[in-house]
Amino acid sequence: MTDGVPDGDVRTGPAEGASSVVRSSMHPLRLAVAIGAVVVALDQITKHLALGALSDGSEHHVVWTLQFNLAFNSGMAFSAGQGAGRLIGLLALVVAGVVLSMVRHAESRTVVAAAGFVAGGALGNVIDRLFRGEGWMRGRVVDFIDFQWFPIFNVADIAVNVGGGLFVVWSLFAGRASRA
Repeated sequence: MTDGVPDGDVRTGPAEGASSVVRSSMHPLRLAVAIGAVVVALDQITKHLALGALSDGSEHHVVWTLQFNLAFNSGMAFSAGQGAGRLIGLLALVVAGVVLSMVRHAESRTVVAAAGFVAGGALGNVIDRLFRGEGWMRGRVVDFIDFQWFPIFNVADIAVNVGGGLFVVWSLFAGRASRA
C-alpha cells in the first residue's frame, strides 16, 4: 500500500475517495474480452455468409485445395464426440470462463491475447450450439473452410488453435526467461 492506494491500483485523478482509483488488473481482462468479442463477431459473420452462399449444397473453389463447403458438426474437433453437443457446449463455457478469469492478473500480453482467442473461439461455437438447433445446446456448429485433406473447420476453430499455440509458445519462452 502506497499513499493510501492498494498495491496494483493506479491513481487516475484527484485523491477524492474510491472513485479515483482504477484497478490496473482489469486491463488484461478487458483486452482479452475485446479480442474474444472480435473473434465471436468474425466467426458469426463468416458463418452467416457461408450459410447464405453455400446452403444450396454447392462448393466454391478458392485456391489450390481450399474450398468453401458447408458442413454441420454436432461433435467437437475433427467430428469426434458426435451427439455429445450439450456436454461439449458446457465444457466450452467452463473453459472460456476459466481462461478469462485467469488473465485478470496476467502480465504477458501474449497470455492475454491467447486467452481472448481461446475464449472467443469457444463462445463462437457455443453460440451455434445454442441457436442453430432444436433445443438447448442441441445445435450443430457451422463449418465451411475445407482444404479437402483436413477436417472442415471455421473461424472459431482457427482462434482456439491460435490461442492454444500462443499459450504453448509463451510457456516455452517464459520457462527459458525464468531459468536465465
